[in-house]
Amino acid sequence: MQFSTAHLVTWGIAGLATAGVIIRPFGWPEAIWAVAGAVLLVATGLVSVQGAGAAVGMGSDVYLFLIGMMLLSETARREGLFDHVAGIAVRYARSSPQRLFGLIYLVGIVVTVFLSNDATAVVLTPAVYEAAKRAKREPLPYLFVCAFIANAASFVLPISNPANIVLYGDHTPALAQWVGRFALPSILAIGATYALLRWVERDGLVGKCADDTESRHLSSGAWTALIGIGLTALVLLSVSALDWQLGLPTAIMGGLTVGVVVLRGRAMPWPILKGVSWGVLPLVAGLFVLVQGLTTTGVIANLACAMQHSIQRLPAVTPFLSGGLIGILSNLMNNLPAGLIARATVEASHPPQTVVDGLLIGVDLGPNLSVTGSLATILWLGAIRREGENVGFWRFLKVGMVVMPPALALALATRLLLPG
Repeated sequence: MQFSTAHLVTWGIAGLATAGVIIRPFGWPEAIWAVAGAVLLVATGLVSVQGAGAAVGMGSDVYLFLIGMMLLSETARREGLFDHVAGIAVRYARSSPQRLFGLIYLVGIVVTVFLSNDATAVVLTPAVYEAAKRAKREPLPYLFVCAFIANAASFVLPISNPANIVLYGDHTPALAQWVGRFALPSILAIGATYALLRWVERDGLVGKCADDTESRHLSSGAWTALIGIGLTALVLLSVSALDWQLGLPTAIMGGLTVGVVVLRGRAMPWPILKGVSWGVLPLVAGLFVLVQGLTTTGVIANLACAMQHSIQRLPAVTPFLSGGLIGILSNLMNNLPAGLIARATVEASHPPQTVVDGLLIGVDLGPNLSVTGSLATILWLGAIRREGENVGFWRFLKVGMVVMPPALALALATRLLLPG
């Protein structure tokens, strides 16, 4: 494998942009650094203006998906749905912080599987913060649940993570095939993540929770938000079964939910729109352009050659190695561009199915190592910052180093043992 000066400069720019996203110098938002890296690639001629535009356009389905989810989340938050859900969770916990932890984990599984990991980050996180506050508990052990289950359960179904669609593209397996390949690895990854995360956070789960016996009733706006979220889940399942893209239906459902709430309340939509974290969209766009730079400078072709060489020499372990390496790469540059790189490499090298599936597991589960590993975790970080909480890179890494590697190794090993 040979790397030219263009390769090295491209990797350097991508690395600096990623470092900016991780470290956030001067406290500037992550999007600024991703966009700056993309602009620098265009300014140096490593990516043409047309190529950058095409790269940004490739993310249209992801943008629409995120817009829909963020609209649903902000509507639910403003209408008090999260307060109601928090009260229910605390009552069922019956003064047990361990039971509250388990309940949140179970809800996180359901939301991730049927609404995507981004929904867990955007929709569930505010409700979990409210539950912890109402239970008079330190929020972080419970907030960590949202971050880690969002990735651990993100390959149960194709719709559980937009990165799944990014990696497989038009070749996404039928639902029955998907479940046959990933059901058992997913179950083991979810179980291992739960056990390890609970062990890491054990000191924060001692004692008792405060009770919440206050009776609450959902407002008409909260009911509308709840119905909108439920209908969105059904729409996504139907759209996935038809092998259609998820973005536009999600955006439509989010927009309809906002519209109904606004019309019923005879209010203006601006407060809801103002509360949406729009900065995530240029962040994603910048990441797409960074990947375009890697493609146009020939880096992808070299990676494809390396994969073909590995398959020829080490066919039995290449799926495991590929999944592990893409998992590490996802933490270095985020799993969305890592998934795009994996997809381009697969299209150029045509590896066996087990290698492709190993890459998918690495892209989905590997990001549990760092706070910038996945788009869902970045969204989660934004959600907890809105509540006055924050988790630094090293704080998350200390948890991720314990939780992620065993779960990833277990899921990859299990997939290798399955047929197909």
